[in-house]
Amino acid sequence: MLIEVKVPELAESVAEATLVKWLKQPGETIEEGENLVEIETDKVMLEVAAPESGLLKEVTKKDSELVLSNEVIAVIDTEGTATAAVSPQQVKEAVASVAATTAEHATEPAVPAPPPAPTEPQAPKLSPAVRKMLEENRLEPTQIKPTASPERITKEDVLNYLKSNRETQQPAKKPAPLKQTASQTPAPHPPAVARTEQRIPMTPLRKRIAERLLSAQHENAILTTFNEVNMQPVMMLRKRYRDKFEETYGVRLGFMSFFVMAAVLALKRFPLVNASIDGTDIIQYGHYDIGIAVSSPRGLVVPVLRDTDQLSMAAIEEEITDYGRKAKSNKLGIEDLTGGTFTITNGGVFGSLLSTPILNPPQSAILGMHKIQDRPMAENGQVVIRPMMYLALSYDHRIIDGKEAVQFLVTIKEQIEDPSRLLLQI
Repeated sequence: MLIEVKVPELAESVAEATLVKWLKQPGETIEEGENLVEIETDKVMLEVAAPESGLLKEVTKKDSELVLSNEVIAVIDTEGTATAAVSPQQVKEAVASVAATTAEHATEPAVPAPPPAPTEPQAPKLSPAVRKMLEENRLEPTQIKPTASPERITKEDVLNYLKSNRETQQPAKKPAPLKQTASQTPAPHPPAVARTEQRIPMTPLRKRIAERLLSAQHENAILTTFNEVNMQPVMMLRKRYRDKFEETYGVRLGFMSFFVMAAVLALKRFPLVNASIDGTDIIQYGHYDIGIAVSSPRGLVVPVLRDTDQLSMAAIEEEITDYGRKAKSNKLGIEDLTGGTFTITNGGVFGSLLSTPILNPPQSAILGMHKIQDRPMAENGQVVIRPMMYLALSYDHRIIDGKEAVQFLVTIKEQIEDPSRLLLQI
């Protein structure tokens, strides 16, 4: 029976995807649940598994082609078998047969074999960078002697040839003047270095990130307000209960859960920060789905914590840890990245001291956290050293006034500098 393999259902916001790579080829036998192909959207990398066991009879889309939701990309024959496959037992039997035939004819007089026809040596392999160096210096591959492998010419081989060639063609030096001083000695020329460049196509995710960032700047009236927060109270609380927290809940206590809970309280006070624009209407959300920007091998992604106003600190930390693990292994699903009413990004993990984050459309605001740094601060008329963090709130000035944005950020600051407020919700 023939079974169709289709592209999974993509999110409404995802118009198309790219078929990155087939993991199986037509004619190969496959097992049910075995991964057949990798598909990349502008949000995630998907692996499509075989719905049933059988023979991969046909693929209708090639690597790098665009595909749509529910589009047929392959056909599996559940009753087919791979004709080209050879079992280990068949190999053993073939070897035994050849050995027996050789033994039978061992006593026959040997007939001198004709000398093999001379074959032309295979040209060494050239990478794009090496090929460009040869063209720039007007050299032929036959002029270069491979050193690492006779089948491949490397950049070092070309550079060594150029260096050797310059030394053999260098004219004899003229004798230096008798009264030449050190200041008159000409500086030696630096060795020639190969100048290379490489053109790399953008991945669908990187192209989508570029489009969204450019669109956000063009379509929103983005303004950023700043404040700074004393992290010492949170750091002391975290140090005091970190081990007990991890022992009780099986997850580490980080800083992000404090900021998520503080953001929820601030969003309740200033609902327009938890809103978006749709044409001439303002959509004000009564739920609090906060996106947490995390880094992945394919770029920045923003998985969403759902209903954060109903989550405990332990649940928040657990979900963030799980999302980070999924992001590193490219296991985030489309459902993990869709939606979101507000976003928090932490450039401080990479050492950023201050930045102006860009909105994540259609959201109207984004909170930027930064590096914690000891700085001298004035407290009660005295200079003290405190671990300080700059906070940045970028917002859409079309629906959020400056007063609301500033007060929202001050609310975050108050919650972090006095964590007991989070418990009392004040």
